[in-house]
Amino acid sequence: MPATLHVVATPIGHLGDLSPRALETLRGVDAICAEDTRHTRQLLAHFGVERPLVALHQHNEEAQVAQLVERLRAGQSLALVSDAGTPLVSDPGYRLVRAVRAAGIPVSPVPGACAAIAALSVAGLASDRFAFEGFLPAKAGARRERLARLAAEPRTLIFYESAHRIEASLADMAAAFGDDRHAVLARELTKLFETVLDGALGELCQRVAEDPNQRKGEFVLIVDGAGEDADARIVEGRRLYAKLADHLPPSTAAKLAAELSGAPRKALYGG
Repeated sequence: MPATLHVVATPIGHLGDLSPRALETLRGVDAICAEDTRHTRQLLAHFGVERPLVALHQHNEEAQVAQLVERLRAGQSLALVSDAGTPLVSDPGYRLVRAVRAAGIPVSPVPGACAAIAALSVAGLASDRFAFEGFLPAKAGARRERLARLAAEPRTLIFYESAHRIEASLADMAAAFGDDRHAVLARELTKLFETVLDGALGELCQRVAEDPNQRKGEFVLIVDGAGEDADARIVEGRRLYAKLADHLPPSTAAKLAAELSGAPRKALYGG
């Protein structure tokens, strides 16, 4: 293969989703850059692929980039993969891609699975315009603040979430967006225990709380965008909050602004 960085999507669960072209590419490159070499080694072994692996993750990406660009300049071909799905989507790798492109070396996509798009395709929510938000902050305060900023977003929202935070994130979404905001919770997509739950955020909170199985695995949350009425209330609420916060404690300002505007208090202040 000529010197090229191939960005290769891998399965998010079902191994049958690895495309023939992806497999051909992985067999043909000089080395494979992987987020977790142990995980990728298992995937390659399943398909009988033996290629050198280079660890490339959030802790070493900056240090590795220069060496990998030099390998490409020397005529080698490389593949970039993540643990699951399409690289760079909530995963490291963009620094490498940027550096390779800046060096004038080709970067070629080998498309395939992506959990966010797979979930959106079965959610039944508006898909003409959407915003991918990845993982929410782990700390409650930062998470609520992020959600408050998104409460008026008219586009469909896509989030990733882990098992140990799914209940808290759902509860915070219900508080920020309203219990009645329509959402879809996709769990373990393409795997044995795949489930897709549909309903209002308040209903999803209850279903997850009542069923321990719905708190296991990997999650994609698809949330309906804000309607025009909700958008107007929140815009007015934030305008009032900005003025009141100059004279009152933030919590008091948010409470009063919410009462006057009809906006959810959590959409104005995450504290």
